[in-house]
Amino acid sequence: MLKDAIEAFLFNRRQALQNTGAAALLASTVAAQAQTARPAAGLTAIVDAAKTAPPISNHIFGAFIEHIGNLIYYSLWAEVLDDRKFYFAVDSKPLPQPQRGGFRGSPNKWMPIGADATVTMDKANAYVGEHSPVVALAGGQARGIKQEKLALSRKGYTGRIVIAGDPGARVTVTLIWGDGPGARQSVGVPVEAAWKTQPLKFNCGADTTEGRMEIAGTGTGSFRIGAISLMPDDNLDGFRADTIALIKGMNSAIWRLPGGNFVSNHDWKNAVGDPDKRPTTWDYAWNAPQPNDIGGHELMRMCELMGVEPYLCINTGFGEARSGAEYLEYMNGAATTPMGRWRAQNGHPEPFKIKYWNVGNEMYGNWQLGHMSLDHYTIKHNLFVQGMRSVDPNITIIASGAMPDEMTVTRAMNYPGEKQPQVQFGSERDWTGGLLAKCYGNFDLLAEHCYTNKDQRWDGAQGKMAPVKEPVVEQTRHQAHRIRAKSEEWEEYKRRFPALNDGKVKVALDEWNQGGTGMEQALMVGMTMQEFFRHTDFIVMAAYTMGVSWLDYNRTHSILSATGMAFDLYNRHFGRIPVAVGGNSPVPAPQYPIGGDQPRQNSGSPTYPLDVSAALTSDSKALTVSVVNATEQAQDLTLDLQGFKPGRRGRMWQLGGTTLQAVNKVGQPPQVSLKETAFDTNRKKLTVAPYSIAIYEYPAS
Repeated sequence: MLKDAIEAFLFNRRQALQNTGAAALLASTVAAQAQTARPAAGLTAIVDAAKTAPPISNHIFGAFIEHIGNLIYYSLWAEVLDDRKFYFAVDSKPLPQPQRGGFRGSPNKWMPIGADATVTMDKANAYVGEHSPVVALAGGQARGIKQEKLALSRKGYTGRIVIAGDPGARVTVTLIWGDGPGARQSVGVPVEAAWKTQPLKFNCGADTTEGRMEIAGTGTGSFRIGAISLMPDDNLDGFRADTIALIKGMNSAIWRLPGGNFVSNHDWKNAVGDPDKRPTTWDYAWNAPQPNDIGGHELMRMCELMGVEPYLCINTGFGEARSGAEYLEYMNGAATTPMGRWRAQNGHPEPFKIKYWNVGNEMYGNWQLGHMSLDHYTIKHNLFVQGMRSVDPNITIIASGAMPDEMTVTRAMNYPGEKQPQVQFGSERDWTGGLLAKCYGNFDLLAEHCYTNKDQRWDGAQGKMAPVKEPVVEQTRHQAHRIRAKSEEWEEYKRRFPALNDGKVKVALDEWNQGGTGMEQALMVGMTMQEFFRHTDFIVMAAYTMGVSWLDYNRTHSILSATGMAFDLYNRHFGRIPVAVGGNSPVPAPQYPIGGDQPRQNSGSPTYPLDVSAALTSDSKALTVSVVNATEQAQDLTLDLQGFKPGRRGRMWQLGGTTLQAVNKVGQPPQVSLKETAFDTNRKKLTVAPYSIAIYEYPAS
């Protein structure tokens, strides 16, 4: 659930901010959260390595991505051209609808070379989709179509064109990267009466964002274009070499795809087989065309290239149970099954053997295509799972849940009037409670989603989100508060559904994010990850929205963003066996009424305003301590290690920026950096830089 170009939704937990003072409280400026008195002796963190929690799953470091506008096509896919199968008419008019939903800039459009009348859209003999362009020729006058504003690099490009035409047509495809005759290359293309795919090959001579492709003809008669593609020679089976390499280097374990809201009107059958014959379809969730070039096969190849496990989401919106079972059979069935045979014909004889399957995306939300009542959806969920498990009983089913915090703050179900009351456990609006009551046994994990904003909190009196001003140390923990709220709700569910106490059913936070950028966003990631680490008893998977926001990228280049560097820091250097952290400075008591996005106890460690987490490495050969300082001052922290004897020399990794707003941008010097230094473990007092995340590694003696 991302609205209007990944604008994060906000939410959090429990009985309702229903007292009348809540609105004034939230709308007012909170100059500084009421802090507990700072201990006179200074901050102390007590790390007890003898008290351990369940291990941190590698799946906590996962990511989520969906086909939202051109997001995945511009970030991970290598295609240079937009609308390569001519969903839109080729004319000089602007695109017929405003584009939204994850578009990074306006998509490029095919335009006539010359007057609009020279190009018509043929519906009777279309190659794919509704229509294909036909160019009427006029002797020696070049006529055709062009696409401008192409991002090109100084490298080789390979492509193809599906073309047909009259015997008198002579067609040339030209790639242009600058002014003058030396800044272009033309390739003659044979034309036959029947559709035929012809290869294209170019060597681009310069980097540019003002490139152009022209498909022009002279002679008599006409020619038709069915589809065209252009990719750099270094593409990896259609994917960008640069962004794939960066993601692979992060070792992010698991990626959830392709839903999102997109999945609820996605027909997977449109996205298999010959890519040039897959029709472009309209995505009604994000009001954008989808070329269907990245379907099941491509997603599995992408995950393979990135070194991550796929976690597939299926359509329970406009889809029905049979389609879910068929998709599972297509992906996991033997080549002797009907769908498995089709997969083999499409180039992959062996089953993909996908383990994790998410049944539906946010079906609780009134924004979701196919949204229905809880009573109806629990029936639909069970029908899907019955059909899928009859195909493959060994898969892990993840149900699309929503605890009261999510149901409250997103105002997820239609309700009379604008005011949204606090959702109560056991009510018709308790979506996760309904799944537990009516679908238990038909899922293995429960999915939860969590979006927050640094500048808003839930106002129960108004029944909606309200603006609030807080210091950075509080703004950056809104997401962590939501995780803490979900842990409190989970305890209530365990009380209501005793079967949960056996620990077999756990939770996947498979979409989460908080609006923000740069170093401030990195601090939020640190706060949230450390709250995950405190709840490994029930949170075993998480997927950050979007995985490609770990990068800053344009159409040709990419680098790690501050957010990506924060994830990489924790995944690479933090231990996997959480240990207890105490301290002498408890987090402040809640200033807001309990409910919505406010847990009973604020998130964080008892080392306020610092947030401290600690974990042993899997082999117990080192103890790691991570510290998030979301204040503008350097903070001294005395570290008391118990149950662990360190060696003499340790290592410290510190992530920080030139300012709180520091970002890493393609083509600019990085403003956020990671520094590694050695330190003497006998030194008990640490000084933590302002607006930074630091991980200290203590080797065992």
